[in-house]
Amino acid sequence: MATSSYAGTDDAAPGRAGRVLAFAYFLVFALALCTLGAMTFFGHASDGDPVARLAMPVRHVSRAAPIKSASLPPPIQNAGTPGPILPGPNAQVPPNAPPPSTVTPGASEPPTSGPNLTVDPALIEKTAEGPLPRIANDGRTPMNAYAPPATTDKGFRIAIVISGLGISAKGTALAIQQLPPAVTLAFAPYESDVAKWVAEARRQGHEVLLEVPMEPYDFPDSDPGPHTLRTGEGEDANTQHMVWALTRFTGYAGVTNNQGGRFLADSEALEPVMTYLTRRGLMFYDDGSTAKSAAPDIAKQTDTAFVRGSLEVDKVQDATSIDRALSDLETQARANGSAVGTAFLYPVTVERLAQWSRGLSARGFVLVPASAIVGKSK
Repeated sequence: MATSSYAGTDDAAPGRAGRVLAFAYFLVFALALCTLGAMTFFGHASDGDPVARLAMPVRHVSRAAPIKSASLPPPIQNAGTPGPILPGPNAQVPPNAPPPSTVTPGASEPPTSGPNLTVDPALIEKTAEGPLPRIANDGRTPMNAYAPPATTDKGFRIAIVISGLGISAKGTALAIQQLPPAVTLAFAPYESDVAKWVAEARRQGHEVLLEVPMEPYDFPDSDPGPHTLRTGEGEDANTQHMVWALTRFTGYAGVTNNQGGRFLADSEALEPVMTYLTRRGLMFYDDGSTAKSAAPDIAKQTDTAFVRGSLEVDKVQDATSIDRALSDLETQARANGSAVGTAFLYPVTVERLAQWSRGLSARGFVLVPASAIVGKSK
C-alpha cells in the first residue's frame, strides 16, 4: 500500500509543473501586451523632454573652371548713353562710400558724324567677333575719322596719353570729366560697358586709343590679361588675339601697348602686327616704357602711323615728382618742337595734369591729341 501511494504522487507532479509553467508564460505575455498598450495610449516616458541632436555640416566642394577668353563679356556694338558709374572688379570701394553717381548722358545713340564720331558704318567690317575697323572705300581711315580736329593754336605741341581707362568706373569718370579734351585716353578692352565709356569720352572731345595686351619680360608673373600677344605664338594666333581686342568697341584712332616689353623688342613678332594695323588704317602709340622697342624701325618698314612717348609722367606717384616730370616734358617740347608724355589713371596724376594744363598757353605751349604728333616715316 505504501509503495502504491508513493508511486501515484510522482506521476501527478509533472502535470502540475506543466500547468504552472504555462500559467507563468501567460502572465508574462499579458504583462507585455499591457505595457505595449500603455505606451501606445500614453506615449513614451521621455516624450516631451529636450533632445539634443548633433548636426554634421556637409561640405560641397566645387572645382571652379579656369577663366577662358570665351567667358569674357561680348563686345558692345552699339554704344549708347553711359549708365550708372559702377566700380569694376578691381576697384577698391570704401565701406562708407556714397552711392554711385552718373555721368551726364549724351545722345541716346552714338554719334555717326561730326567731331564726336564713335561709329562710322563705312569704317566697320562686320565679323562674327564684332565690328572690326577698316579703311573706307573712299580712302578714309579710322585714325583720321576718329582723331579730333586739328588745332590752329600756335605753340610748342605737347600730347598726353592716359592709360588704364575702362577698368575702374570711378577713375574713368574722373578722367573724362576733369582732364582737358585734348588729352588722349587709352581704354582696356575687358569690361562689358567699355563701349559706353568710350562714347562718353568721345562726346567730351577726347581722342581714344585701344590698349592691346602684349607680353612683358616677366610673363606670366606680370600678366596683361587674356588674349595677350606672345612672341612664341606665331602670326595667326597673335592676329586672332588682335582681332578679339579690336572688336570690343569702336571709335578709336589707334592702339597702344599694355606692357609688352618682350613683345615690342621682338621684330619678328611685331612686324605682322604693325602690318595688320596699317591695313586697318590705325595708328600705333608706343608708350615708351621699353628701351629696346623695335616699334620705331618696324613702323618705318610697314608705313605705320606711329608716335612714341618720350617721358613717363607719373613714374613716381606723388604731386611734386609729377610736376617736375611735366616741367621736363615742356623742356623737351621746346627743344624738339613737340613732346609726348605717358601716364596712368592715378587720381594724383589726373589732379596734377588738370592743374598743369590751365597755364599751358600762357607759357607758349598747346595741348594736342597723340594723333597730331604722328609722323609717317617712309
